[in-house]
Amino acid sequence: MNFETFNFHPSIAAGAAAAGYETPTPIQARAIPQVFKGRDIMGLAQTGTGKTAAFVLPILNRLVERKYGCVRALIIAPTRELAEQIHQAIETLGCETHIRSVSVYGGVGINPQIKKLKRADVVVACPGRLLDHIGRHSIDLSQLEVLVIDEADQMLDMGFIPDIRRILKNLPKKHQTLVFSATMPAEIRRLAGDILRDPATVQVGITAPAETVSHALYPVAQHLKTALLLKLLGNTHTKSVLVFTRTKHRAKSLGKKLSAAGYRSASLQGNLSQARRQAALDGFRDGKFQILVATDIAARGIDVTQISHVINYDIPSTPEAYIHRIGRTGRATRSGEAFTLVTEEDKIMVRAINRIIGSNVEQRILSTFDYGSPVPDREGRSRWKNKPRPKFIGLKKQQLKKKSHSRFFN
Repeated sequence: MNFETFNFHPSIAAGAAAAGYETPTPIQARAIPQVFKGRDIMGLAQTGTGKTAAFVLPILNRLVERKYGCVRALIIAPTRELAEQIHQAIETLGCETHIRSVSVYGGVGINPQIKKLKRADVVVACPGRLLDHIGRHSIDLSQLEVLVIDEADQMLDMGFIPDIRRILKNLPKKHQTLVFSATMPAEIRRLAGDILRDPATVQVGITAPAETVSHALYPVAQHLKTALLLKLLGNTHTKSVLVFTRTKHRAKSLGKKLSAAGYRSASLQGNLSQARRQAALDGFRDGKFQILVATDIAARGIDVTQISHVINYDIPSTPEAYIHRIGRTGRATRSGEAFTLVTEEDKIMVRAINRIIGSNVEQRILSTFDYGSPVPDREGRSRWKNKPRPKFIGLKKQQLKKKSHSRFFN
């Protein structure tokens, strides 16, 4: 199958070809025909599967060569970065059309958005700022034909579901609705049941990492994480590295430590202004920064195909989030590596990750790293007399296989 199979309008086909689209991904092959039919969609797909084009292309095909200058498609995204990514995809794939797309989110001036909304055909919005425009009557949704809710599970994590329900009350009753999510928590299932009419369910690869990603766990004491990270970066041929932390404070702190160590690094976290967030993301995308340290929420919408490595400085809070994170590398048929630093406290999550994947993630050590460095007290003195060895996390002793390679436990 190739994109010619879909029989897109010539201008849409030209935009797809110019963007390098040749063979559709599984989510595109399954979702696009259903969207063409006017069906509501419940799409289950992880990041990096090509789902943005799976809804952008048929929406553009629907809007082309018909009335312009009124909002006919609304796409709701949880973060500014994702909203901007989708907006850019619309502009790229619709470059041969007259369709106007506008991205709407907080952290920037509202007046330029109000001006652009008067002529918009497609609006890509974050919930909070969209409700602001609805309250100001600066957006007219009476002609809406298609609604997309992207990354619905992340909307839930960020507390946006009540806002989504408020937005829905301001939409015409008759419209096509497409919901995309990586996972299906109970609250998302209820939302889908309330707003989708006889939906087609499209599900691809959400329970395992992509085959193009090799991944491993590195057991380490909490106080040695930064030292091990620096050692891994020094021992690995990296091109573009995305590092995940659990908190905004840690992302900022780690970004500074990496810069002090001589790496071209930046942090991406919620306390930054929109201008600084965009500068960090643009710098990472164009190679100015080799390393980007980010939280889960800040990293939503990062679509950089050349990421060679993902490193989980902190293990994610769910197995699905683990798959989300490491899916940032190994995209667009490229190979990638993902490393996760784990402590004894992470053993429950390690077992959960192993269960969802269906096998035990390989665990490694670095033979050149000193795992016995003591925890310094407040005056900088050592508190350990003996050097402990790192332990396998989440595995029973009888499950371990002896390996001769120096990187592995014996």
